[in-house]
Amino acid sequence: MMKKEGYFGEYGGAFIPEVLQSTFSELNKAYQAIRSDASFWQEYYSLLQTYAGRPSPITYLSKISNILGGAQIYLKREDLNHTGSHKINNVLGQGLLVKHMGKKRVIAETGAGQHGFATAVMAARLGLECCIYMGEKDYIRQRTNVFWMEQLGAQVIPVKVGTKALKDALNEAFRDWSQNMATTHYVLGTACGPHPFPEMVTWFQSVISQESKEQIQDIAHCMPSRVYACVGGGSNSLGSFYHYLENEQVKLIGVEAGGKGKGIGQHAARLALPSATTGVCQGYKTKFLQNEEGQMMSTYSISSGLDYIGVSPILAHLHETKRVRFEAATDEETLQALGLLMKEEGIIAALESAHALAIAFQEAKKSPKDQVFLVTLSGRGDKDIFNIAEALEDSQWEQFITDKAKEYSVRS
Repeated sequence: MMKKEGYFGEYGGAFIPEVLQSTFSELNKAYQAIRSDASFWQEYYSLLQTYAGRPSPITYLSKISNILGGAQIYLKREDLNHTGSHKINNVLGQGLLVKHMGKKRVIAETGAGQHGFATAVMAARLGLECCIYMGEKDYIRQRTNVFWMEQLGAQVIPVKVGTKALKDALNEAFRDWSQNMATTHYVLGTACGPHPFPEMVTWFQSVISQESKEQIQDIAHCMPSRVYACVGGGSNSLGSFYHYLENEQVKLIGVEAGGKGKGIGQHAARLALPSATTGVCQGYKTKFLQNEEGQMMSTYSISSGLDYIGVSPILAHLHETKRVRFEAATDEETLQALGLLMKEEGIIAALESAHALAIAFQEAKKSPKDQVFLVTLSGRGDKDIFNIAEALEDSQWEQFITDKAKEYSVRS
């Protein structure tokens, strides 16, 4: 898939300032060295098993499969990992890499807070200083994750410039890194950014499909007909797809945020809708939501983790070669899928993951019963309680928040 180092077709590369050249060279050299280091991988897999809780199981959605009357639907349960998402796979790998490089401090960007939470946990476990950058909008709507990051010892900095979202947090993290290269490693949370990040994050996340490929054959006695995963930057989807890429019989479907509609600023669908164009931003070349002058446009999603202007260069290439099909789920469709999963199967999905569920449920209805659909549940919904309650206009929750606010007002 990668013929020229750092490129996937025409996408990828490392468009970085000269001041970062030596840091990226050091990182790439260290990453290439550990790829063939058996002791590193033994340490990594041991940590995944004894600390993160891997392997994550596969759950058959028997009731929903019966209700829909079509394909049989299974979930790869990344929500059951320590910290509640797939993010722990990548941060533990990069954390061990940091230790091998002899650095003492890590920084990260986060949108939904799952990556920041996982990074803070990793830093506490491995004894590293930690700083997390978060767009102010996400800092407010994901306050529960902010609370836990700070309790774990991380410094969380709300970014108040630009759109105050994920892309702005990423920009601030890069500024920090350029000023503290000698002691600091940037734990990029998704398969974007300059080389080697897209490849490296995908490699660490590929444990998802490495496991599921064996598990689904043991459980369903066949390979999946289709694999679904939500797509923000691309870390969980690429991890979910990686070990199926060479099997053309397995269809791969990435689901983006359709938001409120197809208008500018109403969604974050880069590949599912004819919205994105090729450009260079944040150190790499891919498809971005940008205007004719190359200025990045505003995006929207009910889920913080999908609210991003770009997409992994690997996914841009897989879209161009038609190996992965991309769809977009609206907020309404996402909430309906989330509600069905909760009430029928007793599983609370993250809003990001519920986008993938929405499209899988729709397509399952139209598919034969002997088809097997595998959906990666990339995270659990604990973090989204404020967003979900607000979207569902839950009056009891609103009253609870009002009462709590009055209590705090009286105390102060």
